[in-house]
Amino acid sequence: MKIHFIAIGGSAMHNLAIALHQKGYEVSGSDDTIHDPSKSRLEKYGLLPKTFGWFPEKISNSLDVIILGMHAKIDNPELLKAQELGLKIYSYPEFLFEQSKDKTRVVIGGSHGKTTITSMILHVLNYHEREVDYMVGAQLDGFETMVHLTTDNEFIVLEGDEYLSSPIDMRPKFHLYKPNIALLSGIAWDHINVFPTFENYKEQFSIFTDSLTNGGSMVYNEEDENVVDVVENSTNHIKKYPYRTPDHFIDNGITYLETTSGDLPLEIFGKHNLQNLAGAKWICQHMGIDEDDFYEAIASFKGASKRLEKIAENNDTVIFKDFAHSPSKVSATTKAVKEQYSERTVLACLELHTYSSLNAEFLEQYKGALDYADKAVVFFSPHAVKIKKLDEVSEAQIANAFQRDDLIIYTNPQEFKDFLFSQNLEKTALVLMSSGNYGGLDFDDVKKVVNNN
Repeated sequence: MKIHFIAIGGSAMHNLAIALHQKGYEVSGSDDTIHDPSKSRLEKYGLLPKTFGWFPEKISNSLDVIILGMHAKIDNPELLKAQELGLKIYSYPEFLFEQSKDKTRVVIGGSHGKTTITSMILHVLNYHEREVDYMVGAQLDGFETMVHLTTDNEFIVLEGDEYLSSPIDMRPKFHLYKPNIALLSGIAWDHINVFPTFENYKEQFSIFTDSLTNGGSMVYNEEDENVVDVVENSTNHIKKYPYRTPDHFIDNGITYLETTSGDLPLEIFGKHNLQNLAGAKWICQHMGIDEDDFYEAIASFKGASKRLEKIAENNDTVIFKDFAHSPSKVSATTKAVKEQYSERTVLACLELHTYSSLNAEFLEQYKGALDYADKAVVFFSPHAVKIKKLDEVSEAQIANAFQRDDLIIYTNPQEFKDFLFSQNLEKTALVLMSSGNYGGLDFDDVKKVVNNN
């Protein structure tokens, strides 16, 4: 089969391209720009386009399939040529479903936690040498790629994103997978550029729940009232398995899980991560991993990349990098760090970087999100606001949104860096929350602050 990727450089897209190449398919692709790590990884497998740009001449009837990424626009020259020729065009979630029609599909959904839960499941299965197909949104220890596809494996584990599938397919990705087994971790309004009201956003999770195959199993967080409302009011003929935060305690900076076999020390921490663990356990049990085997494996799970990822530590200081950007994630992350390091000063630095977080109407959702931090900083770039064609956001609006009198606000990257590197980090837990890099912050330089002390 000959497959061409339009916008091959995306995180999921380039991983799918590599997975299909490894499966033996003939893969080609285009993109107008590709950055690392996508660039070097595509180059390693001989899949990096020789020239960046869009080339309609690459599109011909010799191609069996086109896979279209979200980065492409609806007037993309290659897309228009493919449509003109009547070629079969898939979004990547649509194609993943085609590749897994004969497998047991396990889909992890929710506004937060889905990458971590999927990573936990894959960690446990890998620990016990259980082969499965998968697609996950972060690079994991012990896994070369974020997508793996075979002909033989019985299960496929999919991270179920609620964002749109492609420029010409406006359905949320997780509506396309038709799971046999699914999980819902939480529902907190996000992607307001696509889902303008919370009701509209919440409805997508109802559609997801109703998309489970007849007799399928839904594992869900019973501590999230919106999840409970969606799942327990579904009339779909499915089995329902609630989970909640397991019993645990913190001793000397280590979280212990209370189990029937004794207290189990964990590498991870935070109520949200313990909820994630409880959900992952249910899913693993549905996949044939018993409770004791799950606990044995999960004890060595260190977390998904950029999800409360510890990037540096010495006797006095610990630094975390976290992908958190939505209000619920920011609050959960900050609270987790404070509870774990209650004797330390928690310095929380949040970059407002996404479309939703920089939207003036959405800002009020951040009220109280940084309350668990001892010192709180918000960075945002007025330039990023302009690029996203949003209404101008003022420092006063930011301050009013977070409702914190001592909030420190920066809009200049150099001034933020000067502040950060001037801080005395003794007896401090620093958490850097962003899906960006604070206008050019080198995280290796941040690590040196700790390593040199």
